[in-house]
Amino acid sequence: MTTRGALEVVERLAARVPAGVDLGMGTVLTAADVDRAVDAGARFVVSPSVVPAVIAAAADRGIASYPGALTPTEIHQAWTAGASAVKLFPAGALGPDYLKAVRAPLPDIPIVPTGGVGIGSVGAWSDAGACAVGMGSPLIGDALTPDGDLQALAERVRAVCTAVVGAGR
Repeated sequence: MTTRGALEVVERLAARVPAGVDLGMGTVLTAADVDRAVDAGARFVVSPSVVPAVIAAAADRGIASYPGALTPTEIHQAWTAGASAVKLFPAGALGPDYLKAVRAPLPDIPIVPTGGVGIGSVGAWSDAGACAVGMGSPLIGDALTPDGDLQALAERVRAVCTAVVGAGR
């Protein structure tokens, strides 16, 4: 929602993505943002923080909500407010050992590390109990530029898939 024209991009993509692909929208901070995102075609929303009104609005609209949280208190608050899973953010600043420590008292809350997750650390995050990982530039690289290397993107995607499959969970 912080990128100019983002709603229009989601609307155009929603008309093109194949069935079974869920398109989402990030930096959703208000219930009104949830409505606008869903109206544009989003099937999930991501927030940088725990906003109970956003979580409730997403549930009311029948879509998933992934609020960002850092501390065990925030993670628990997000989950009890109805989050689909909780985005651990910024995860890279803390590392997989932090997730493992947090999951000890909160083993039933699905957590998605995001922000600073590198391709080489995907297996460690999975081993620490992540239900998924969120990746941006480490995965995308230059693929969105006019001369972007799509072959390199495919190689990065394969490396992530291999790491997930090879994780010890």
